[in-house]
Amino acid sequence: MKLGLGALGFMLSLACGVAQAQPYRWTDAEGRTHYSDTLPPASATNVAKPPVQGGVTESSSTPYALQKAMKESPVTLYTAPSCKEACEQARAALNQRGVPFKEVQVWNEETNEELKRVSGGTQVPVLIVGSLKQVGFAQSAFDGALDIAGYPAAGVLPPLGQNKPEAPEGYRSPGQESGTESNPAEEEPQKLGPYAPRFSSESKQ
Repeated sequence: MKLGLGALGFMLSLACGVAQAQPYRWTDAEGRTHYSDTLPPASATNVAKPPVQGGVTESSSTPYALQKAMKESPVTLYTAPSCKEACEQARAALNQRGVPFKEVQVWNEETNEELKRVSGGTQVPVLIVGSLKQVGFAQSAFDGALDIAGYPAAGVLPPLGQNKPEAPEGYRSPGQESGTESNPAEEEPQKLGPYAPRFSSESKQ
């Protein structure tokens, strides 16, 4: 009887050790579920971490697919304090899809030069996803660039609430007396045809 209890205790300890050493759960192309203590391959789907001992889950952790996309294709949104509807739509689209992004306000010579370097022009909004760029807001173009970069599909991630940043200190609206700095022009949402190109590769200098 003592031997049986000892063996049972050993098996329980072993099972706990395995569970702690194999935090990743993922599904392969054939629909089989795997557990491993290393990051799943890029082709893996339904990547998640099973519950941690003690009832605490990893539901608040960043999904593997999102981590990978953020590392390989970070998202930057170029806007301007004077940009209204188009920039608000662009920001709302990223928030709704749950995609973390960096927002850069273009308002002076330095930020104008940066915008020209990454987009080839001075119009906003501009979305940069890794090596892809989209000038002007178009929902299908935004989704297409994010899909190519591997970001989770719409509805998978919880929405974000990133607000419009405050106007930079020293910024003067177009109605105020302006200095020599130029403001980028807001680009109206483009009416794209069904076969029109919606994004392009970012030119690197």
